[in-house]
Amino acid sequence: MEGGFLKWLTIPSLALAMALSILAALPFAAGHAEDDASPLFGVKIPAGYREWRLISVAHEEGSLNDLRAILGNDVAFKASRDEQLPYPDGTIIARLAWSYDPLEESSKAFARAQSFVAGPPKNGVQFMVKDSSRYASTVGWGFAQFNNGKPAGEAVHNTCFACHGTAKARDFVFNHYSP
Repeated sequence: MEGGFLKWLTIPSLALAMALSILAALPFAAGHAEDDASPLFGVKIPAGYREWRLISVAHEEGSLNDLRAILGNDVAFKASRDEQLPYPDGTIIARLAWSYDPLEESSKAFARAQSFVAGPPKNGVQFMVKDSSRYASTVGWGFAQFNNGKPAGEAVHNTCFACHGTAKARDFVFNHYSP
């Protein structure tokens, strides 16, 4: 019986090591197929982004007319809160948008549109990813817009960097931390 206990431990350990070796050899996927990456930048929808911390809220007027929540991963949140510019590599910022709708109950109470709330989602979800080496041609930022979980076309992504150029002094990020 001597050595029998050790032999019993070795077989499961060996099986576990083999299984881990096989898994390690498989290609890594972040939960989305390659065709789910944004054109030009190759950005994918980050897992768990809706659980990120709130950096800011905004109301976009004009033709977009939406309410926006700006979320950030831990790196983005800390950099925003600490007003760290430029943003460090690893920063990922998400923009969620909803229609800007008058609250029916408030309109009845005040006899006019008084309060506005987020309605149905609109204008897709957008991401900015900071990686100085991967996105050197766009000063370290990669961009993505997804509509219904699918990347928007190249034409949309061709406008991202030019539009964000107006926020050069803020490292190309429009919003700031809202305490």
